[in-house]
Amino acid sequence: MTCAANKIMHIITRLDMGGSAQNTLLNCNELAGKYEMVLVYGLSRESNMTESERDCVNRQIALARASGVKVIQLPALVRRISPINDIRALYDLVKRMAVEKPEIVHTHTSKAGILGRLAAKIAKIPALIHTPHGHVFWGHFGPVLSKIFLWVERRFAPVTDRVVALTEGEGKDYANLGLYPMEKIVIIHSGVDVQKFKACRVNKVERKRSLGIKPTGPVIGFVGWLLPIKGPMQLLQAMNNVWLEHPEANLVFLGKGDLDVSLRSAALRSGKNGSVRFLGWRDDVEQIMPLFDIFVLPSLNEGMGRVLVEAMAAEKPVIASNVGGIPDLVKHGRNGLLVPPGDSEVLADSILQLIRNPDEAKMMGRRGKDRCVRFSVEAMIGKLDKLYSKLL
Repeated sequence: MTCAANKIMHIITRLDMGGSAQNTLLNCNELAGKYEMVLVYGLSRESNMTESERDCVNRQIALARASGVKVIQLPALVRRISPINDIRALYDLVKRMAVEKPEIVHTHTSKAGILGRLAAKIAKIPALIHTPHGHVFWGHFGPVLSKIFLWVERRFAPVTDRVVALTEGEGKDYANLGLYPMEKIVIIHSGVDVQKFKACRVNKVERKRSLGIKPTGPVIGFVGWLLPIKGPMQLLQAMNNVWLEHPEANLVFLGKGDLDVSLRSAALRSGKNGSVRFLGWRDDVEQIMPLFDIFVLPSLNEGMGRVLVEAMAAEKPVIASNVGGIPDLVKHGRNGLLVPPGDSEVLADSILQLIRNPDEAKMMGRRGKDRCVRFSVEAMIGKLDKLYSKLL
């Protein structure tokens, strides 16, 4: 039986609008009434947040504190490899653990996982949990750095009591790589506030007008980081084939990232610049998702894809790459279509299939709405609570 005296310390390098940070904040907020939660994070400068993003994160931190979470910022805890900062962060973490005396240390993402678990080992914390937040051993850091992280993870695995995988596919990867035995792997899908997307109602005509989206023609939407690993360029290439048959189709990118300028230039060269809208980062995704007829996530690698759950909750058919943990969410032919990663030709054919068959697309959307509840915040919190209780 647990009580508020049981203390759990979460460690993450940065708090931003990314999935790992949002997952961690939800975890702390929802369980603060049952456990004494301590959240340690870095300066988050590497996220390059806009002013509106930072305001949103600050509101979330204030909400966490109001929920009873003790939030602590360590300036030396940075995402990049920085020997001086890393040594300082390790020292600060050990010192903080000595003061807080948590029963469990729960680390999130690669860098925080290394420093947090090393500090917990030094501080002799009773139980260690690590959540990598996705398939981190290729595609994110480059081949050399990925091998280094894999080597390091092999050294830390023996002292880690549980590793949390976001999907079955991710869990199998850890087992197949020989990192963790199955008894140490716990599958807990990243929780999404599905009700926010289910309940949202918007005036589509007015909303399209305000965002500069053409009032007619199917709308194909993408939400996420505009980074190579997310595949936005492959989507734009696929749309060139879609426009041959449906010149009235619209493409909407919602997000920001390194490919922003390249994507805008490519859209201009395609001659369909007027059919492509770049909305940047926004905190009202639930009000824009209803405008999409098809949601596409063509990632080259993906731990889970929380945004897919959001699209499912909004009753949208989804097309996504058959990689990582995505097959846990998208069942081919049921609530969407799975395509090979990086194949813009097959991606275009899949988009055309749903445009040509609107009844099939609507049925997939309805099935997705029914399916999304298994990836809700409530489902995630229930499994985490069970995990904490078991270790305590």
